[in-house]
Amino acid sequence: MSGTPVTIADARDGQREALKRVAVVLKQLGVTFALGGGYAAWAHGSPEPEHDVDFLIAEEDAERAERALVEAGLDVEQPPEDWLFKVFTDGAMVDVLFRSAGFDSLRPMLERAEEQGVLSVRMPVLTATDVMACKLNALNEHACDFARLLPVARAVREQVDWARVREATAQNDYAVALLVLLERLGVIETPQQ
Repeated sequence: MSGTPVTIADARDGQREALKRVAVVLKQLGVTFALGGGYAAWAHGSPEPEHDVDFLIAEEDAERAERALVEAGLDVEQPPEDWLFKVFTDGAMVDVLFRSAGFDSLRPMLERAEEQGVLSVRMPVLTATDVMACKLNALNEHACDFARLLPVARAVREQVDWARVREATAQNDYAVALLVLLERLGVIETPQQ
């Protein structure tokens, strides 16, 4: 094998550049969007993620956003999943989601997003409450790594409306179990009966 191995720092640099590049294209297009996932949590004070970047857009804007990203010279792929497309740039992957587990529409979350400066680019960022609701609703029997979510929950706990998270995730048994664990660990308060 030739070449230099990619370090975590190199990967993060690529993710940061990809985040900025995709955000700028979405802003120029004028679609309603928001930074989501681990980087939205990071914008709220959580540890920086090590994998991909997530943006959320309204489903009706997905086709137009995909076209704009291709026209901007970014490599866009349609995976088998029918709720997102993937953008590759700067050695990193960006997921652009237009549907999310547990939510009929992303529009209400997008409307609640708060404008923030992220890596010197002003963009809408999901609220900490919506980030946690999305992360918990994504839990299932095949993806149930509480260890990755504990530091995120600890970091953003004071910014989250946990009653809303409980309500938004009540149908997901894995999310309910994590909330009980967070209560037992003293990360969040047990709701009053």
